[in-house]
Amino acid sequence: MRRSYKFLLRPAVGQQGALVAMLADHCDLYNAALQERRDAWRHSSKTTVRYGDQSARLKGVRAVVPEQARWSFSSQQATLRRLNKAFEAFFRRVKSGDTPGYPRFRSRARFDTVEFPKDGDGCRWDSTPRDGATRVRLQGVGHVRVHQHRPVRGRVKTVSVKRQGRKWFVVLSCDDVPPELAKNRTKKHRQAVRRVAKLHAKIRRQRLDHAHKTANFVVRDADVIAHERLDIANMTRRPKRRPGEDGTFEPNGAAAKAGLNRAILDAGWGVFLAVLTAEAECAGRRLIAVDPRNTSRTCPLCGHVSAQNRDGEGFKCTACGLIEHADTVGALNTAIRAGLALCAAT
Repeated sequence: MRRSYKFLLRPAVGQQGALVAMLADHCDLYNAALQERRDAWRHSSKTTVRYGDQSARLKGVRAVVPEQARWSFSSQQATLRRLNKAFEAFFRRVKSGDTPGYPRFRSRARFDTVEFPKDGDGCRWDSTPRDGATRVRLQGVGHVRVHQHRPVRGRVKTVSVKRQGRKWFVVLSCDDVPPELAKNRTKKHRQAVRRVAKLHAKIRRQRLDHAHKTANFVVRDADVIAHERLDIANMTRRPKRRPGEDGTFEPNGAAAKAGLNRAILDAGWGVFLAVLTAEAECAGRRLIAVDPRNTSRTCPLCGHVSAQNRDGEGFKCTACGLIEHADTVGALNTAIRAGLALCAAT
């Protein structure tokens, strides 16, 4: 079994400067290799430069650029493989017809990981504590103190150094990790686990019961049912991090978004739509999923679309002056689009 262990690094002041320089030089190598691939494709009759070509020229790069020669050769190869994986993913998306997303250049603030493919090649995990601390040796940096809060099991295969904000971490990927036996729990802990499981089971039954009752009510009173085609996975996706200039990350509203995600998942929209689909099929009803874009920003009377039509939960058309609740407007537009879909089908 493979398992990863993540520990906090405690570098000295000089070692911290060396770690920053290591990330910067690997970032420059990544961007230079990306530029070489782009230039070869554009100016050399669409010639493709592969990982093997760039890895073979890495020795010459280290001889010309002294800054690159101070770091591990294998870690630089890992950086080139990282770029190669980005291109493989790009060509795979092109072949499958998805949005390609060409590999981008990385700023030094966004390039935060250096990988050493093999323990002992440019790095060495020293599991024997000295002076009361465990250390990891990194070429060009030295022996860095590690806050090892749990034992490492198995055989260390790869070592990665990662920067998160102003902190540094080492990530060990280990092979042949023996399975851990279940820990003995107290009687109170087992009772608490049973109580929590009972509460979750009750909530699950209540949600499913409400979904069935609501779906049956809708199916009995309507021959044609329309709903917005909601992508719940995208709606509950975590916001992307916003890297700052000093290596930290700017606020991105993740806490507020987490609360909204919990509310969406707790409402059980996906469960209800699955139940509604099954009930409508059994009853012979027509179920239509419509495009949800701008349903609450479009006036159902004149068709005017504008973000200015919305004011919180209210709706006021800036063209014809219609005043209504935004949810009512969204329902009307959903019905209109379902009607157009029916007309197009017939």
